[in-house]
Amino acid sequence: MAVDVTNPSPEYLAFWREHHLCTLTTPRADGTPHVVPVGVTYDPGAGLARVIASKNSRKVANVLAAGPDGARVAVCQVDRRRWATLEGRATVSAEAEAVADAVRRYEERYARTPGPNPDRVVIEIALDRALGRA
Repeated sequence: MAVDVTNPSPEYLAFWREHHLCTLTTPRADGTPHVVPVGVTYDPGAGLARVIASKNSRKVANVLAAGPDGARVAVCQVDRRRWATLEGRATVSAEAEAVADAVRRYEERYARTPGPNPDRVVIEIALDRALGRA
């Protein structure tokens, strides 16, 4: 089912605020999908999803390899019959404020503080599609 990215139903938004492991799918250079488990935060007001990562990770390399316009990606979560997918164009930011904001949102959703990482960046996904059944 299609969902309004910037104005999701209360149930859909609540599902994205629950503690769930997610997946991030990025394109490899050969076009095949690279899928990894991640924590994701969803900010419908800004039309963004965020994933914190190490700047040396494969997921970050895949996004950067797509060039300045970013890579087409998807994040997904499943809980029994409930599921949700967010899609959009991902870019990487190492800006201190953006990374700190992403860490704060991660802490809020997952009720845990990630360990220190001087190589931390944030993958910001400008969302243009949301699907699911919450």
